[in-house]
Amino acid sequence: MRVVFMGTPSYATTILKALLDAEDVEVVALITQPDKPVGRKQLLTPPDTKRYLLEAGESIDIFQPKTLRSQESTDYIRAKRPDFIVVAAFGQILPKEILEIAPCINLHASLLPKYRGASPIQSAILAQEKYSGVTSMLMDVGLDTGDMLGFSVVQIEGMDAATLFEKLSELAATLTLKTLRGFDQIQPIAQLDCDSSYARKITKEDGLVTCEDASEVWAKYLAFIFWPGIYLSSGLKLKKIALVEREKEHEAGKIVAVDDESIVVGCRRGSIRIYTVQPPSKKAMGAVDYIRGKRIGIGDTLA
Repeated sequence: MRVVFMGTPSYATTILKALLDAEDVEVVALITQPDKPVGRKQLLTPPDTKRYLLEAGESIDIFQPKTLRSQESTDYIRAKRPDFIVVAAFGQILPKEILEIAPCINLHASLLPKYRGASPIQSAILAQEKYSGVTSMLMDVGLDTGDMLGFSVVQIEGMDAATLFEKLSELAATLTLKTLRGFDQIQPIAQLDCDSSYARKITKEDGLVTCEDASEVWAKYLAFIFWPGIYLSSGLKLKKIALVEREKEHEAGKIVAVDDESIVVGCRRGSIRIYTVQPPSKKAMGAVDYIRGKRIGIGDTLA
Protein backbone atom coordinates (compact mmCIF):
# COMPACT_ATOMS: atom_id res chain seq x y z
CA MET A 1 0.00 0.00 0.00
CA ARG A 2 1.35 3.40 -0.99
CA VAL A 3 0.81 5.80 1.93
CA VAL A 4 1.32 9.54 2.22
CA PHE A 5 1.73 10.23 5.93
CA MET A 6 0.79 13.57 7.47
CA GLY A 7 1.81 14.25 11.07
CA THR A 8 3.88 16.52 13.27
CA PRO A 9 4.49 15.66 16.99
CA SER A 10 5.83 12.54 18.73
CA TYR A 11 2.33 11.01 18.74
CA ALA A 12 2.53 10.95 14.95
CA THR A 13 6.13 9.69 14.96
CA THR A 14 5.11 6.48 16.74
CA ILE A 15 2.52 5.81 14.04
CA LEU A 16 5.01 6.65 11.30
CA LYS A 17 7.49 4.13 12.73
CA ALA A 18 4.86 1.39 12.59
CA LEU A 19 4.11 2.18 8.95
CA LEU A 20 7.81 2.14 8.05
CA ASP A 21 8.25 -1.25 9.75
CA ALA A 22 5.26 -2.82 7.96
CA GLU A 23 6.24 -4.98 4.98
CA ASP A 24 2.94 -4.32 3.20
CA VAL A 25 3.19 -0.51 3.45
CA GLU A 26 5.34 1.90 1.45
CA VAL A 27 5.49 5.40 2.92
CA VAL A 28 6.00 7.54 -0.18
CA ALA A 29 6.09 10.94 1.55
CA LEU A 30 5.96 12.70 4.90
CA ILE A 31 3.99 15.93 5.00
CA THR A 32 4.54 17.94 8.16
CA GLN A 33 4.54 21.50 9.48
CA PRO A 34 7.39 23.89 8.65
CA ASP A 35 10.40 24.07 10.97
CA LYS A 36 9.82 26.57 13.79
CA PRO A 37 12.09 28.67 16.05
CA VAL A 38 12.18 27.18 19.56
CA GLY A 39 13.53 28.33 22.93
CA ARG A 40 15.22 31.50 24.05
CA LYS A 41 17.73 31.35 21.22
CA GLN A 42 14.91 30.74 18.71
CA LEU A 43 16.76 27.88 17.06
CA LEU A 44 15.01 26.63 13.93
CA THR A 45 13.76 23.18 14.92
CA PRO A 46 12.13 20.50 12.74
CA PRO A 47 8.89 18.73 13.73
CA ASP A 48 9.37 15.44 15.57
CA THR A 49 8.36 13.34 12.56
CA LYS A 50 10.91 15.03 10.30
CA ARG A 51 13.62 14.83 12.97
CA TYR A 52 13.03 11.08 13.27
CA LEU A 53 13.32 10.47 9.52
CA LEU A 54 16.53 12.49 9.29
CA GLU A 55 18.14 10.81 12.30
CA ALA A 56 17.08 7.35 11.10
CA GLY A 57 18.53 7.99 7.66
CA GLU A 58 15.24 7.22 5.92
CA SER A 59 15.25 8.33 2.27
CA ILE A 60 11.64 9.48 2.22
CA ASP A 61 10.53 12.72 0.60
CA ILE A 62 9.55 15.41 3.13
CA PHE A 63 7.15 18.22 2.24
CA GLN A 64 6.49 21.12 4.65
CA PRO A 65 3.81 23.41 3.18
CA LYS A 66 2.67 26.52 5.03
CA THR A 67 -0.82 25.67 3.85
CA LEU A 68 -2.53 22.72 2.20
CA ARG A 69 -4.93 25.10 0.47
CA SER A 70 -2.69 25.57 -2.54
CA GLN A 71 -2.42 23.96 -5.94
CA GLU A 72 1.18 23.07 -5.14
CA SER A 73 0.12 20.93 -2.18
CA THR A 74 -2.64 19.19 -4.11
CA ASP A 75 -0.35 18.48 -7.07
CA TYR A 76 2.42 17.18 -4.80
CA ILE A 77 0.17 14.65 -3.07
CA ARG A 78 -1.54 13.56 -6.28
CA ALA A 79 1.85 12.94 -7.91
CA LYS A 80 2.69 10.44 -5.14
CA ARG A 81 -0.25 8.25 -6.26
CA PRO A 82 -1.21 7.21 -2.71
CA ASP A 83 -3.61 4.40 -1.93
CA PHE A 84 -4.19 6.05 1.44
CA ILE A 85 -3.41 9.33 3.16
CA VAL A 86 -2.85 8.71 6.89
CA VAL A 87 -3.17 11.75 9.16
CA ALA A 88 -2.17 12.02 12.83
CA ALA A 89 -1.98 15.35 14.69
CA PHE A 90 -0.94 17.15 11.53
CA GLY A 91 -2.11 20.62 12.52
CA GLN A 92 -4.09 21.72 9.44
CA ILE A 93 -7.54 20.84 8.11
CA LEU A 94 -7.42 19.00 4.79
CA PRO A 95 -9.26 20.76 1.95
CA LYS A 96 -11.76 18.94 -0.28
CA GLU A 97 -9.26 18.73 -3.17
CA ILE A 98 -6.91 16.57 -1.10
CA LEU A 99 -9.68 14.49 0.50
CA GLU A 100 -10.68 13.42 -3.01
CA ILE A 101 -7.21 12.08 -3.96
CA ALA A 102 -7.40 8.93 -1.80
CA PRO A 103 -9.12 7.74 1.39
CA CYS A 104 -7.84 10.01 4.19
CA ILE A 105 -7.69 8.21 7.53
CA ASN A 106 -7.20 10.21 10.70
CA LEU A 107 -6.04 8.71 14.00
CA HIS A 108 -7.75 10.95 16.54
CA ALA A 109 -6.76 10.65 20.18
CA SER A 110 -10.23 10.35 21.69
CA LEU A 111 -13.28 8.13 21.54
CA LEU A 112 -15.25 10.10 18.99
CA PRO A 113 -17.58 11.91 18.86
CA LYS A 114 -16.24 13.06 22.25
CA TYR A 115 -13.45 15.63 22.24
CA ARG A 116 -13.20 16.62 18.63
CA GLY A 117 -10.59 19.31 18.11
CA ALA A 118 -7.13 20.36 19.24
CA SER A 119 -6.70 18.96 22.78
CA PRO A 120 -8.53 15.64 23.11
CA ILE A 121 -6.04 14.04 25.51
CA GLN A 122 -5.96 16.94 27.96
CA SER A 123 -9.73 17.38 27.72
CA ALA A 124 -10.43 13.75 28.66
CA ILE A 125 -8.19 14.11 31.73
CA LEU A 126 -9.78 17.44 32.71
CA ALA A 127 -13.22 15.85 32.52
CA GLN A 128 -11.94 13.09 34.84
CA GLU A 129 -12.97 10.41 32.37
CA LYS A 130 -12.30 6.81 33.36
CA TYR A 131 -11.65 5.74 29.76
CA SER A 132 -10.22 7.28 26.61
CA GLY A 133 -8.74 5.89 23.42
CA VAL A 134 -8.08 6.34 19.73
CA THR A 135 -10.52 6.45 16.83
CA SER A 136 -9.59 5.79 13.22
CA MET A 137 -11.81 7.95 11.10
CA LEU A 138 -12.50 8.51 7.41
CA MET A 139 -11.93 12.25 7.06
CA ASP A 140 -14.40 14.72 5.60
CA VAL A 141 -14.41 18.52 5.34
CA GLY A 142 -15.52 18.96 8.98
CA LEU A 143 -13.38 19.04 12.11
CA ASP A 144 -13.11 15.39 13.24
CA THR A 145 -16.65 14.69 12.03
CA GLY A 146 -16.02 11.85 9.57
CA ASP A 147 -17.30 8.28 9.71
CA MET A 148 -15.56 6.05 12.26
CA LEU A 149 -13.62 2.98 11.16
CA GLY A 150 -12.22 1.53 14.38
CA PHE A 151 -11.46 2.11 18.07
CA SER A 152 -8.88 1.26 20.71
CA VAL A 153 -9.85 1.87 24.35
CA VAL A 154 -7.72 2.34 27.49
CA GLN A 155 -8.45 3.04 31.15
CA ILE A 156 -6.93 6.43 32.04
CA GLU A 157 -7.95 7.18 35.63
CA GLY A 158 -5.01 8.85 37.41
CA MET A 159 -2.89 9.00 34.24
CA ASP A 160 -1.09 12.23 33.32
CA ALA A 161 -1.00 13.68 29.81
CA ALA A 162 2.59 12.61 29.13
CA THR A 163 1.82 8.97 29.95
CA LEU A 164 -1.46 9.04 28.07
CA PHE A 165 0.13 10.59 24.96
CA GLU A 166 2.60 7.69 24.86
CA LYS A 167 -0.05 5.03 25.49
CA LEU A 168 -2.44 6.39 22.87
CA SER A 169 0.32 6.71 20.28
CA GLU A 170 1.08 3.00 20.72
CA LEU A 171 -2.59 2.11 20.38
CA ALA A 172 -2.90 4.38 17.34
CA ALA A 173 0.05 2.72 15.61
CA THR A 174 -1.56 -0.71 15.93
CA LEU A 175 -5.00 0.60 14.96
CA THR A 176 -3.58 2.31 11.85
CA LEU A 177 -2.29 -0.93 10.40
CA LYS A 178 -5.45 -2.81 11.36
CA THR A 179 -7.58 -0.15 9.64
CA LEU A 180 -5.48 -0.07 6.46
CA ARG A 181 -5.34 -3.85 6.13
CA GLY A 182 -9.06 -4.32 6.73
CA PHE A 183 -10.26 -1.18 4.99
CA ASP A 184 -12.27 -2.94 2.26
CA GLN A 185 -14.17 -4.99 4.85
CA ILE A 186 -14.90 -2.18 7.33
CA GLN A 187 -18.40 -0.74 7.49
CA PRO A 188 -17.97 2.95 8.49
CA ILE A 189 -20.11 4.22 11.37
CA ALA A 190 -21.50 7.76 11.23
CA GLN A 191 -20.89 9.97 14.26
CA LEU A 192 -23.86 11.27 16.24
CA ASP A 193 -23.44 15.03 16.51
CA CYS A 194 -25.75 15.13 19.53
CA ASP A 195 -23.12 13.16 21.50
CA SER A 196 -20.18 15.31 20.38
CA SER A 197 -17.98 17.66 22.40
CA TYR A 198 -15.19 20.02 21.37
CA ALA A 199 -11.65 20.15 22.77
CA ARG A 200 -10.41 23.69 22.19
CA LYS A 201 -6.80 24.78 21.98
CA ILE A 202 -5.14 25.16 25.40
CA THR A 203 -3.88 28.56 26.53
CA LYS A 204 -1.45 29.58 29.25
CA GLU A 205 -4.36 31.02 31.25
CA ASP A 206 -5.89 27.54 31.53
CA GLY A 207 -3.19 26.67 34.07
CA LEU A 208 -4.65 28.96 36.76
CA VAL A 209 -6.02 26.99 39.72
CA THR A 210 -7.90 27.92 42.88
CA CYS A 211 -8.22 25.94 46.09
CA GLU A 212 -11.91 25.23 45.59
CA ASP A 213 -11.93 21.56 44.59
CA ALA A 214 -8.89 19.30 45.05
CA SER A 215 -10.09 16.93 42.34
CA GLU A 216 -10.13 19.76 39.80
CA VAL A 217 -6.65 20.94 40.82
CA TRP A 218 -5.36 17.37 40.46
CA ALA A 219 -7.05 16.95 37.06
CA LYS A 220 -5.46 20.18 35.80
CA TYR A 221 -2.06 19.10 37.09
CA LEU A 222 -2.33 15.79 35.21
CA ALA A 223 -3.70 17.42 32.04
CA PHE A 224 -1.24 20.31 31.84
CA ILE A 225 1.92 18.50 32.92
CA PHE A 226 3.47 19.25 29.50
CA TRP A 227 2.27 22.85 29.28
CA PRO A 228 1.27 25.29 30.71
CA GLY A 229 1.55 23.66 34.13
CA ILE A 230 -0.59 24.93 37.03
CA TYR A 231 -0.20 28.06 39.13
CA LEU A 232 -1.98 30.15 41.77
CA SER A 233 -3.24 33.71 41.22
CA SER A 234 -0.03 34.94 42.89
CA GLY A 235 1.96 33.36 40.05
CA LEU A 236 3.32 30.57 42.28
CA LYS A 237 3.69 27.45 40.13
CA LEU A 238 2.81 24.09 41.67
CA LYS A 239 5.44 21.89 40.05
CA LYS A 240 4.86 18.57 41.82
CA ILE A 241 1.70 17.69 43.71
CA ALA A 242 -0.43 14.71 44.73
CA LEU A 243 -4.10 14.32 45.58
CA VAL A 244 -4.64 13.57 49.30
CA GLU A 245 -8.43 13.28 49.48
CA ARG A 246 -11.47 14.56 47.60
CA GLU A 247 -14.30 15.25 50.07
CA LYS A 248 -13.25 16.79 53.41
CA GLU A 249 -14.02 20.51 53.79
CA HIS A 250 -11.24 23.00 54.52
CA GLU A 251 -10.59 26.71 54.37
CA ALA A 252 -9.41 27.34 50.80
CA GLY A 253 -5.61 27.50 50.55
CA LYS A 254 -4.96 26.88 54.24
CA ILE A 255 -1.84 24.85 55.10
CA VAL A 256 -3.10 21.92 57.19
CA ALA A 257 0.05 19.78 57.52
CA VAL A 258 3.82 19.97 57.01
CA ASP A 259 6.41 17.19 56.94
CA ASP A 260 10.05 16.95 55.86
CA GLU A 261 9.27 16.77 52.12
CA SER A 262 5.90 18.38 51.51
CA ILE A 263 3.00 20.48 52.71
CA VAL A 264 -0.70 19.67 52.61
CA VAL A 265 -3.04 22.45 51.49
CA GLY A 266 -6.77 22.34 52.03
CA CYS A 267 -9.42 23.13 49.45
CA ARG A 268 -13.05 23.88 50.09
CA ARG A 269 -13.47 20.29 49.00
CA GLY A 270 -10.56 17.90 49.46
CA SER A 271 -6.84 18.58 49.89
CA ILE A 272 -3.58 18.33 47.95
CA ARG A 273 0.00 17.57 48.88
CA ILE A 274 2.60 19.91 47.39
CA TYR A 275 6.23 18.82 47.03
CA THR A 276 7.75 21.43 44.71
CA VAL A 277 6.85 25.02 43.82
CA GLN A 278 8.35 27.76 41.68
CA PRO A 279 7.90 31.43 42.63
CA PRO A 280 7.70 33.97 39.77
CA SER A 281 11.11 34.60 38.13
CA LYS A 282 12.84 32.10 40.43
CA LYS A 283 13.98 28.48 40.27
CA ALA A 284 11.87 25.59 41.49
CA MET A 285 12.26 24.72 45.17
CA GLY A 286 10.82 22.42 47.80
CA ALA A 287 7.46 23.56 49.16
CA VAL A 288 8.78 23.27 52.73
CA ASP A 289 11.72 25.57 51.95
CA TYR A 290 9.32 28.00 50.32
CA ILE A 291 7.02 28.37 53.33
CA ARG A 292 10.02 28.64 55.67
CA GLY A 293 11.33 31.50 53.56
CA LYS A 294 7.92 33.14 53.72
CA ARG A 295 7.74 32.46 57.47
CA ILE A 296 4.38 30.78 57.22
CA GLY A 297 3.19 27.39 58.41
CA ILE A 298 0.19 25.36 59.53
CA GLY A 299 -2.90 27.56 59.70
CA ASP A 300 -1.56 30.12 57.22
CA THR A 301 -2.72 30.53 53.62
CA LEU A 302 -0.41 29.50 50.76
CA ALA A 303 0.07 32.31 48.27
